Amino acid sequence: MRLAVPKEPQNERRVALVPASVPPLVKAGFEVAVEPGCGEAAGFPDDLYADQGAVVAAEPWAGASVMVGVRAPLPGRMGSLAPGALAVSLFSPASELAVVKEAAEAGVTLFSLELLPRITRAQSMDALSSQATVTGYWGTLLAATRLPRFFPMLMTAAGTIPPAKVFVLGAGVAGLQAIATARRLGAVVTAHDVRPAAKGEVESLGARFVELPPTEVVQGQGGYAAEQPADVQRRQRDVVAPVVAESDVVIATAAIPGRRSPVVVTSEMVRSMKRGSVVVDLAADGGGNTELTRVGKEVRDGGVVVIGVPNPPGAMPMHASQLYSRNIATFVSALVDDGALAPDLDDEIVAGTCVAMGGQVRHAPTRERLDQAAS
Repeated sequence: MRLAVPKEPQNERRVALVPASVPPLVKAGFEVAVEPGCGEAAGFPDDLYADQGAVVAAEPWAGASVMVGVRAPLPGRMGSLAPGALAVSLFSPASELAVVKEAAEAGVTLFSLELLPRITRAQSMDALSSQATVTGYWGTLLAATRLPRFFPMLMTAAGTIPPAKVFVLGAGVAGLQAIATARRLGAVVTAHDVRPAAKGEVESLGARFVELPPTEVVQGQGGYAAEQPADVQRRQRDVVAPVVAESDVVIATAAIPGRRSPVVVTSEMVRSMKRGSVVVDLAADGGGNTELTRVGKEVRDGGVVVIGVPNPPGAMPMHASQLYSRNIATFVSALVDDGALAPDLDDEIVAGTCVAMGGQVRHAPTRERLDQAAS
């Protein structure tokens, strides 16, 4: 069985498999083939792969049984895979309809780790969480470098400097990592999430939790946040507005897998902040948590800068790749039985992540989107 690791698109610095993950896969029965330069941007040159037993090949996907990636497979590659091959990556199938259609037409079994069920047995495969850890850490460092003042309180001969006030929106994995990092840097941290269950985690990290007044919050599946009704969104904005106004930094991490990021911070809220304040929107790829967010752009309004960060984990490609590689290697190994590929649809993990198989689109929301696009 050949496992192919292609280069990612030019704007993606991560790689799906790092050299350290090669030996276990070889032991499991795979021939690991990597495209030249696939890990270069993440700090893993070709010779490191070769040293660990991988083959460096110009088109590693040709005849491969498995192809792994960070982004969705590029057009044309799935047709070159072996019959009945598998393709695994971290992508949103509902927004990559052309990829799903190509996989179905090529008879490729397509998996998306974005759909991984949040169960205990799947934790070692949870790519959303591993990459969100990088996102929260990196986003906080970015905010600290762009804020024209210190994060910690400093007592000097020239006077005392009070600590910065940081407000974190969203208390998922990225938000909790942002809270922990900001606290380590000495900031006073406040956080908000629509999920009441997040309060305990936030307070355990030493941050103050801003909660909604009693209201009917829609609960997402597997512990994720869900899109909220208009009245809940309105109450949420009323609650966060005064906190935004008194904050030096807002780090926005609120995301809903497969859907647009909720707009929590309005233009008026940004204008209420002090000059020199910074908003780092880590949900920019999903549309952003502020009305001013533009992906890959810095928008200035009233002396406040709003940074729409594209692909945050890609900013720290070495460790992001190491974490993701472990997720991929564990997931792929679970698809092997007695030295052969044997994805078991009775397994909750396999069934939950399978987008297409045997020429059919299995993921219902994506199938509905394809049917709508065709009509």
